[in-house]
Amino acid sequence: MDNLEIIEDIEKKLEGQFKDIERTAYFNQKKVLDAFREIRVTTSHFAGTSGYGYTDKGRDDFAKVVAKIFGAEDAICSPHLTCGTHTIATALYGLLRPKDLMLSITGELYDTLHDTLFGKDNGSLESLGVNIKFIDLKNGKFDEEKIFKTVKKLKPRIVFVQKSRGYSSRIALSTDVMEPVFREIKKLSPKSFIVVDNCYGEFVEVKEPTQVGADVCMGSFIKNLGGSLAPTGGYIVGTKQAIENIERRFTCPSLGRETGSYEAGYRLFYQGLFMAPHVVSQAVKGGLLIGEVMKSQGYKIIPESNEKCYDIIKSVVFDTADELIRFVQLIQKLSPVDSSFVPMPYAMPGYTCDIIMAAGTFVEGASIELSCDSPIRKPYIAYFQGGITYEQLKILACELLNFKNK
Repeated sequence: MDNLEIIEDIEKKLEGQFKDIERTAYFNQKKVLDAFREIRVTTSHFAGTSGYGYTDKGRDDFAKVVAKIFGAEDAICSPHLTCGTHTIATALYGLLRPKDLMLSITGELYDTLHDTLFGKDNGSLESLGVNIKFIDLKNGKFDEEKIFKTVKKLKPRIVFVQKSRGYSSRIALSTDVMEPVFREIKKLSPKSFIVVDNCYGEFVEVKEPTQVGADVCMGSFIKNLGGSLAPTGGYIVGTKQAIENIERRFTCPSLGRETGSYEAGYRLFYQGLFMAPHVVSQAVKGGLLIGEVMKSQGYKIIPESNEKCYDIIKSVVFDTADELIRFVQLIQKLSPVDSSFVPMPYAMPGYTCDIIMAAGTFVEGASIELSCDSPIRKPYIAYFQGGITYEQLKILACELLNFKNK
């Protein structure tokens, strides 16, 4: 039996899960199409603007489309939000004031946000007088007793949730798990803003966090929502009150969202958003396949193949740093761009240890495309994600069949 036949046998075992993923993509595609039609998107929306960008219809209506898809009242969508970290930080600075409390109920935030939270003279939230507390997950789930007790007593300005796992070994959180917790938080502290880092989670489920009670959720267009075509940018969606607060930080109080031109035009943003439900489904299906291949060779995978995926990431746990590095290098080798490059661990801004990243991508660093990254520390976990086409991931799966013995 050749490698392709082995992979096809694995695919047969995954048929039921693949059908579920395709069904989710259908519902999300309809949601996107309906929003495009309701906002009446035309080719005129693709044109760019220069200077101040007043009355930029392409920019403003794109935000309306995204808000509609998320079941939200309002949105900020901009190429001037440079990445997920910048987007999340913008939302936090927009909502928090001196002496406010931010309570994260999923433990510590992603590594690159550490300096946004902490530091004496670096412009951090701490330096501005904001208090920050963490409640860790309990066995991968919300510690409801501790959360509700803390929220009732302290009435935090922000209750923060990170949907995906960052560089941890947990699985991502589903919107079904979020909904009852968010409902109770709002009963205990109606004025608290529930804020969700939605990076890597968009379109993996049929509902987004703002459809189950979140006041704000945000992410990057070079991840899921950009469909591998958006060249840059980020989005923040939520209630009108929350977005009005955030837009004053996005630019300044006197301008809000009135300014911000983009001469390159918005076609790739609209087209990428339209493609996103399908592209995300390709990535999730491919992650399932890669996971099964690595599991067959004795490696632990997160989530397990019989567990539902709530983000696009498949984690593979290795015994040694050398194995992890070799895995990441193979992904780079099978990329359409920069396949001759050999990634090596290095010190990267915002991280506390060396990081290795594979990203042979058309949009630099776009993690909705085939990519993989990991900190070089125990446990040695590779965080694999993305893939524009399932076929590319199938080719990778064939190459990985004998990874353990190479």
